[in-house]
Amino acid sequence: FILFFLDDFAYYWFHRMNHEVRLLWAGHVPHHSSVKLNYATALRQGVGERVHKYFFWLWIPLLGFDALMMFIVLSINLIYQFWVHTELVHKLSKWIALIFNTPSHHRVHHASNIRYLDRNHAGVLIIWDRLFNTFSEEKHFEKPIYGLTRNINSYNPAYVVSHEYLSIWKDVVRASKWSDKLKYIFYAPGWSHDGEDRRARVLRERV
Repeated sequence: FILFFLDDFAYYWFHRMNHEVRLLWAGHVPHHSSVKLNYATALRQGVGERVHKYFFWLWIPLLGFDALMMFIVLSINLIYQFWVHTELVHKLSKWIALIFNTPSHHRVHHASNIRYLDRNHAGVLIIWDRLFNTFSEEKHFEKPIYGLTRNINSYNPAYVVSHEYLSIWKDVVRASKWSDKLKYIFYAPGWSHDGEDRRARVLRERV
């Protein structure tokens, strides 16, 4: 029971950092590049994020939890996340939605609307988003628009999994200052040293 909470907490930060650090986002972006939300989207997983994923869980064995227990709980968390990738379920009871990640919450997460950008990173429990101020409710007056803020319009799987790494490399090369090069790697997606700052936080502040 304790491990379930620790695992879900680790997942929240892993998922949130995938959206707030561009290098990590490059590994996660294939999951968000679909312009539709359905159960096939749930299976549309990034390759690059497998490299850094488990670093977010390394602190848990130090507390004494067995690795096999961790993999079981990780699997339960991942299985739960499959069913929230749907438009078929409207809104659940407010008491369920207060605690658990729901299809409504996850539709927000996959939306490219400025209101919804980089929100609702939950695995099973939405309480972490509420606690750390990354929660946004799905509004009846603003339908989620799925996909990226700039869609890639490609069905080439090699390009889908690599396009953001290529974009980072191009930005790093064209930046002259080392500080700017590092910012292109570690700042949130949308930052630019010579153009409009389109990070989610900045766009929301403008609105």
